[in-house]
Amino acid sequence: MKNIVKILMLACLVNSSSCTKLDENAYDVIVADDFYKNKNEVISAVLRPYTHANAWISPSGQDGWWRPAELSADQLAWPTKGRHGEDGGKWKRLHYHTWTVDEGGLNNAWVLMYWGVGLCNSPIDILEKSDVSTMGIAEEEKKQYIAELKLLRALHYLKLMDLFGNIPITTKAPSSAEEPLPAPSSTKEVFEFIEKEILENIDAAPKLSKRMLGRVSQAAGYAMLVELYLNAEKWSGQPRWDDCITAADKLIAGAAGGLNGAIALDPNIQDSYVPTNDMSKETLFSIAYDYQKADFEPGFPSEFYHFLQSEIYGGGRNGNNGIVVIPGVFSQYNEKDLRKKEWFLSGPMVKFTDGTIVEGSEEYKGEQLVFVDAIRRAKSGGTSSTMSDGEENSGIRFNKYKLGNSIDGTVDSVKIPVNDQYNNTDWNVYRLSWIYFAKAEALMRKNGGVASQEAVDLINACKKRAFSDPDWTKEQYTTATLTLEELLAERGREFIFEGFRRRDLVRFGKFHSADWWDHKPTAETKIIFPIPQQQITMNPNLKQNPGY
Repeated sequence: MKNIVKILMLACLVNSSSCTKLDENAYDVIVADDFYKNKNEVISAVLRPYTHANAWISPSGQDGWWRPAELSADQLAWPTKGRHGEDGGKWKRLHYHTWTVDEGGLNNAWVLMYWGVGLCNSPIDILEKSDVSTMGIAEEEKKQYIAELKLLRALHYLKLMDLFGNIPITTKAPSSAEEPLPAPSSTKEVFEFIEKEILENIDAAPKLSKRMLGRVSQAAGYAMLVELYLNAEKWSGQPRWDDCITAADKLIAGAAGGLNGAIALDPNIQDSYVPTNDMSKETLFSIAYDYQKADFEPGFPSEFYHFLQSEIYGGGRNGNNGIVVIPGVFSQYNEKDLRKKEWFLSGPMVKFTDGTIVEGSEEYKGEQLVFVDAIRRAKSGGTSSTMSDGEENSGIRFNKYKLGNSIDGTVDSVKIPVNDQYNNTDWNVYRLSWIYFAKAEALMRKNGGVASQEAVDLINACKKRAFSDPDWTKEQYTTATLTLEELLAERGREFIFEGFRRRDLVRFGKFHSADWWDHKPTAETKIIFPIPQQQITMNPNLKQNPGY
């Protein structure tokens, strides 16, 4: 069973900033001096940032990091579908790259991520200055907790830098409202801070193990280094391909531990995305959920699921009928690619319970719901295809992460019992497949864009799981067929929905310069988002990014 935080709900009592004066009794706040008095209280403070990470780093129904990271790229969109999804045009502006400095969604992402920084800063501060004898923990445990929190804080800054570039760095919980407001650091300075934080703390952090499921371990630290160095040329001005390869090799060699024995690629493409994916061997860091014991459930259904999706998979959760696959992306998968079959919903939908049709609830009410690879008003005879032309069935749908079923059903005359791990599916932030792809790219970049056999072997090891024999013989890459352009395409096929696409396009020079469905090239300044005007108003020390 998952070793997810069972006492973490206590942690919400630990604030990211402390009070200096209380004029009245506050019954919903525990002052820091009255907390951290035993090991359970210490652990709950250490684990509090992880429950918050659910809100910003994974699809969660909130405007965190994930939405701008994916909905501004060339694979996913949230088009208006009939009377749903207009939402003030926010999704269109992300798709068209016409966002403004006043975007509420970008401000929310900023707030959520800096809130997470504060939830790391507070326990780091207190642990660093406190005597372990008063907390019921050993000195070695204290060092591990501090290292873990500093690595998690570094992840917050890495993703903040990814979106906003020049951002302020703060490592202390404010002690009073009179403290000076922080000034921004350059992207290069933020890069150097993140690198230093990781390198100084990675050896002191625990290795990856079942105890560290859903927590930042040495494995997560090395994965962050791989991401940092893979994008170093854009973030710091200097390529760091050798460093990227070295960090990747640490993980591939198993030096950072493993969840279920040694770190290794899962043998099946679905092992990383099912309710029992806590048994995956390739998970390096995930947002861990335990619905049965902690009532802590994945947030992605609200992003991806249709209004009646529970009928399709046999569960109790529906969604906003929001995010869909951009027309044409689905067709980029070979028909024999198992990922095309397993990771998407397309065509006519039937009920999990008995195989009868699922009816639509909007334009197709009374008719079978059929997900199509198009965005158009077919019901009214429309032929245009834009972000404004959707219907409830428009777009191929997400089916990569699966919740399992909470009711009995029959599939192909086979009885399917209730899944006792229903709604427990963890969301992967880093997995070993991503490390393989990063190392392969670094090898190719060092080699003038030409694939070595080592690079080919790394990609083929991941891709092979998506094909059965004898199809694989025809589909495997060679040093001639694995070009950088093809690597980008295969990255898209392998990591769709996982949050990396915008950064991949930036690194390959295509985020601002390429066409895709209902999207034209935009200015190079759009490779980072504006600093939210609301934040500049509150902190005049902040400086707006160029082009805004």
